[in-house]
Amino acid sequence: MHPITITKDNFQSEVLQSDKPVLLDFWASWCGPCRMLSPVIDEIAGERQDIKVGKVNVDQEGELASSFGIMSIPTLVVIQGGKVLGQASGVRPKRQILSMLP
Repeated sequence: MHPITITKDNFQSEVLQSDKPVLLDFWASWCGPCRMLSPVIDEIAGERQDIKVGKVNVDQEGELASSFGIMSIPTLVVIQGGKVLGQASGVRPKRQILSMLP
């Protein structure tokens, strides 16, 4: 599977109502560290069928980013059952990202 583009229009159905835990990647196209992290996020999306992976472009979805208090990117947020389970900013190794997941 590939990451899903998350917008304010599909956030409710894709994230809050998901029956799987959701890993959200808050990113921007101009952000070098975001580009470094992107292949890792894509890899996790392909390997883990038990979770949903979404990407939120902070330039296009500023309202969504500010609702999570995103101050720096990349920021990863894990949500399950509509609740935030964890949040981490900056580039992280794959194993550290996987350890955030339930």
